[in-house]
Amino acid sequence: MAGNTKKRRSAPARKTHPRGNPQRSGSPVTAPRRAGVRDWIAAARLRTLPLAIAPVLIGTGAAHVIDPNLHWVLALGCLAVAVFLQIGVNYANDYSDGIRGTDDYRVGPGRLTGSRKAAPKAVLAVALAFFALAGIVGVVLTVRTQHWWLLIVGAVCVAAAWFYTGGKRPYGYNALGEVFVFVFFGLVATAGTTFIQVGVVPQEAWFGGVAAGLLACAVLLANNLRDIPQDREAGKRTLSVLIGARGTQVLYTVFVVVALLIACFLGFFYPIAWLALMSLLLLGPALLIVWMYGKPQELVIALSLTSLGALAYGALLFWAFSA
Repeated sequence: MAGNTKKRRSAPARKTHPRGNPQRSGSPVTAPRRAGVRDWIAAARLRTLPLAIAPVLIGTGAAHVIDPNLHWVLALGCLAVAVFLQIGVNYANDYSDGIRGTDDYRVGPGRLTGSRKAAPKAVLAVALAFFALAGIVGVVLTVRTQHWWLLIVGAVCVAAAWFYTGGKRPYGYNALGEVFVFVFFGLVATAGTTFIQVGVVPQEAWFGGVAAGLLACAVLLANNLRDIPQDREAGKRTLSVLIGARGTQVLYTVFVVVALLIACFLGFFYPIAWLALMSLLLLGPALLIVWMYGKPQELVIALSLTSLGALAYGALLFWAFSA
C-alpha cells in the first residue's frame, strides 16, 4: 500500500474534462482527429462577429450626423479592423485557454487547442496573422487621416485583445473581461469609427457606443453564465463566477434594458431610433433563455440571439442617424 501511495504522489495531478479527457488515466490514448476547414471556421466564432459590425454601423451613422457624405472607404476600413481584431482575439483565446488547460472543463463548443485537433503554435500563428491584418489596415487608415496618435490606440487594442486571456496574469481571469469588452468593443470601436471619418466624436457616437458596449457585455455574460461551474473548477475568476448565476442573470437584464432605454432617448431626436426596439424580437427570447434555461448548452442560443440583436440594434441606429 505504501508503494502505491508513493506512485500516486509522483504522478502529476490533473483534473479531467467533465465529458472525459482522452488522455486521462485508464483511457486508451488515441490521436484526435485533425482540424478541418469547418473546425477552423468554427474556432473563429462567427456568432460573435456581429459585435464587431454593430459599433461600426453606429459610428458611421453618427459620422453622417456631422457630414452627410458617407465615407464608405473609411467605414469599410474600420469594419475590417474590427472584424480582424474580433477573429484574432477569438483565436488568441482558443490558444491561451487551451494551453492553460481551461478548455478541459468546457461544456460549450469545442476549441482547436483544447481538443488537440490543432497544434497550439498553429492556432497562435493564425491569431497573430489576424492581429497583423488589423494592424496593416489600421496603419493605412492612420496614413489616410494623418491622425498619427491612432497608432497608439491600435497598439493598445491589440495588447488588450492578447492579454484578455494571454500572458501570466490575464485580466479575463480576474473579472475584468466585461470592462475590456465595454471599452474596446463599445466606446473605442464606435467613437473611433466616427472620428476616423469626420475628425470629431458627437454625442450620438458616445450614446451609441455605450449601447453597443452593453450589448457586447451581455453576450459575454451569457457565455460566462454557461461556464460558471467549469470556470470555477479551472480557477478562472470571471465576473459571473464572482457574482453567481443569479447576479449574472440580473446584470445581463440590466445591460439589455439600458441599451434599449438609450434607443428610446435617442428616439426623441431621431424618431427612427425607436425602431431599434425591434431588436427585442431577438433580445426578448434571449432574455427568456437566460432566466429559464434548463441545460447550460441552451445559453449558446442566447449568446447567438444577443449577438444578432446587437447587430439589428446597430443597423437601426445607423438608419436613424443617416436618414
